[in-house]
Amino acid sequence: MEPPGSPDPDKDDLPLWANTNHMLVKHYVLDLTVHLHSRLINGSIVLFLEPQPEADEAERRQDGATFQKADTTKETWLEFGAKEEDKEKICDSVDVQSSHLWETTSSSDFTLVLDCCDLDVSKVEEVDITSIPGIMDLLPESASVRSDILSGNPQSAFMENLLSMPSSQWQTKHRIFSLCSRAPCAENGGSMPFRRDLWSLQVRKRRVTSAQQFPRVIRIHYQTKACGRSLRWTKDQDNRLCVYTAGSPINNRALFPCQEPPVAMSTWQAAVRAPSECVVLMSGEEQAVPTKDGDTHFLVWNYYVTMPMPASTFTLAVGHWHRVPTETFPASETEVGKILDCRNMAKPRPERGESSESRLVSRLGKSSHKTVKDFPLQTGSGEENTHSSSAFCHSSLEDEELSVTDYSAMLNDGTSCSHSDYPCRFTELTAWSQRVIPHRVFSPVCLLQKAQMSVLKLLPRCLAAAHAVLGVHPFPRLDVLIVPAGFSSLGMASPHIVFLSQSVLDTGSPASGGGSLSLCGSRICHEIAHSWFGLVIGARDWTEEWISEGFATCLEDTIWAQAQQLSSQERSEQFDLKALLRWRRLSDEMQNSKEELQILRPNMEKTGQVSESGSSTVKHALNPEKTFMQVHYLKGYFLLRFLASEVGEEEFINFLRMFVRKYHGHLILSQDFLQMFLTTFSHMNRKSLTLCDIYSDWLDRPGIPEWLRERSAVWPQTRLVEEVKEEVIKWILFSRTHHGKGRKRKRLKPKTNFKELTAEQLVLLLELLLEEPQQSVASMHALHKIYNLHGQDAEVRHRWCELVVKHAFTQGYADVERFLVHNQAMGVYLYGELMLQEDPDQQALARRCLSAVEEEMDPSARRVVEEMIL
Repeated sequence: MEPPGSPDPDKDDLPLWANTNHMLVKHYVLDLTVHLHSRLINGSIVLFLEPQPEADEAERRQDGATFQKADTTKETWLEFGAKEEDKEKICDSVDVQSSHLWETTSSSDFTLVLDCCDLDVSKVEEVDITSIPGIMDLLPESASVRSDILSGNPQSAFMENLLSMPSSQWQTKHRIFSLCSRAPCAENGGSMPFRRDLWSLQVRKRRVTSAQQFPRVIRIHYQTKACGRSLRWTKDQDNRLCVYTAGSPINNRALFPCQEPPVAMSTWQAAVRAPSECVVLMSGEEQAVPTKDGDTHFLVWNYYVTMPMPASTFTLAVGHWHRVPTETFPASETEVGKILDCRNMAKPRPERGESSESRLVSRLGKSSHKTVKDFPLQTGSGEENTHSSSAFCHSSLEDEELSVTDYSAMLNDGTSCSHSDYPCRFTELTAWSQRVIPHRVFSPVCLLQKAQMSVLKLLPRCLAAAHAVLGVHPFPRLDVLIVPAGFSSLGMASPHIVFLSQSVLDTGSPASGGGSLSLCGSRICHEIAHSWFGLVIGARDWTEEWISEGFATCLEDTIWAQAQQLSSQERSEQFDLKALLRWRRLSDEMQNSKEELQILRPNMEKTGQVSESGSSTVKHALNPEKTFMQVHYLKGYFLLRFLASEVGEEEFINFLRMFVRKYHGHLILSQDFLQMFLTTFSHMNRKSLTLCDIYSDWLDRPGIPEWLRERSAVWPQTRLVEEVKEEVIKWILFSRTHHGKGRKRKRLKPKTNFKELTAEQLVLLLELLLEEPQQSVASMHALHKIYNLHGQDAEVRHRWCELVVKHAFTQGYADVERFLVHNQAMGVYLYGELMLQEDPDQQALARRCLSAVEEEMDPSARRVVEEMIL
């Protein structure tokens, strides 16, 4: 029976129905075929299962009665907040599917519950692994049956031994998994009764009443739906079909049936068939070398992981991607130098910046690349063969100025890994010395040059900087993909692969003289930081997003400063400027959002708790307002800034390294981090800082903590901010003196000596000018020209568009239109500003832009914009 009340997927909490306390999926084997033109993926997934001790305890408590009723999910829904009056409601209005055998089962039969949504399941079958000739002989000789009880069930005995094989034998283990996944279904009842409802897939075997008796290996045949919310079927910037996992709030349950709760850590293997002209990128430990699929026009791409991870981290992208070449596109040496200038200033007088620019280029332009492995792959009909996705870039960085941290003491400190057994890079000496892991960048053809001049040039430096800050890279390789324009955020990190929005790329040509790679560099550093916080260390309760996003936001500053090789003073000044910008954003968000969405630990003392079966809900996960909020990023970031201010920046980074060393491979709650912090820095007790204080001030309440209010008064007094405020005064005076002079004076060069500003300073300048009631037409023209605003990064251009809209600067409407079309992840609320002005021209512009991008726009973003406009 389904959960009551037909939860609205746009407004309610996200249910995690998988009964992980009864059964865990330990390994997935996926065999999928991608049909781009049909917008579907079909195939099968094989689940290798392990009964949990909690299942035995549940049976004992019930004195032999069944522990899994047919309406377990209904009971769980009530336990986690559904109204009692909804108890008898059944979601007949939603898509429900069941096999004809379901009615032959009893409520006393054990039910395996998987998280599932928007899938058509055709068959579930028990896999007979004992039918494989010689399969029992493949296990190591030292493996033995765990108990006499298991000896009566050879499949269970085999699985117990297979799952207990040490990580040193992972290759043999994966070969056995692969063989088992191809075994035939069991005779006499291999087809298993199943039922799929709105949020789950329920599987039974007749007259099997316990998890211990349930089949250990099952195969599910299914296909996705075009409307499935885990996948984005769209066109790339070259107008070619593609599909990718979009980081949906429902995670991957519309891609394959799985266990979504974070505690369901598993490994997996996947074979993905795709048209031969396509490239398949996935989260996997080695680059895939595609093979032909018989006489078909498909290629098969094989990926795997050996580190147990939540199913939500599985990532897939299939499209006509091209690897960004390491060779430089035709451009003069001067032009290439300009595009590499990570701290490129907006220069009113270019001649003043030449010496500083050459100095910065000398720091950042020393990396050398080499291709270590190539193979020819056809990338399209009628095209020449090109070196494809298996070519990795390495950067020696040996002659660069990045500091090298010595981690030998940490490696030999006697601390052993405390996570489950898997091949861990933290135990490999070579991994600790590998500053830059192998990496590749992919994009559509039209963005290859921009991706090369920004992402590919910055990536090795950012990787080396992250290593200097945090130590060993948790994953052995990294792919970066520039995703289609409709991607809903600036970036998304997964194991071995990062998605980046085109908004982070430099906007102008190398010769434009404008632009900055600050946004690109900081975003790369943010996503790289997730390898440590968010992936190899994850949140045990998904409501504690700050554990991932707060840490990544804080560390992006540290890693990016390291990548730029800033002095101590430059570093401090940059940190303070970014803190002020984030403070302004957070305070604005706090004033315009519901209090319940401002809490970093919404479950408070119940954080991490689940029902008896292991199911739970993620509070506010499907709330559309939350999708566009940054409170977990910003408030979490400021909490870490607060802690660092108490002990010192260097000591805090050293502590983070210790924390990673202890907790990598684990899921954590807030108290795990905070308690270790308070224990490590025991003098915090003398400052009367306790765990309860931090909960009360930062995690369990809405609003702004007192420390943050006090600190926000300091940041406006720093040097970089004072420089901006001086420029603001100049612009206010300029606007007043040129007010009403209009078009005749717009081309005159301003006599005021305006100062060069960094991209972050430009953002602040435009934000402060937005607070002014008036700006003359002449000052708007001058702003655009002097700072070359059309060539600045997306953050700067966003503030410029706001200024254009506020003052109805019609000559800037083309900039607004370009921004809304090409920066969809950042432009949602700009539509609202266009509509609020009640200017017919601006409203027409908003409708025109929505009409142009609505087919490729992220569905959640489109719904929000449509509500604003329609």
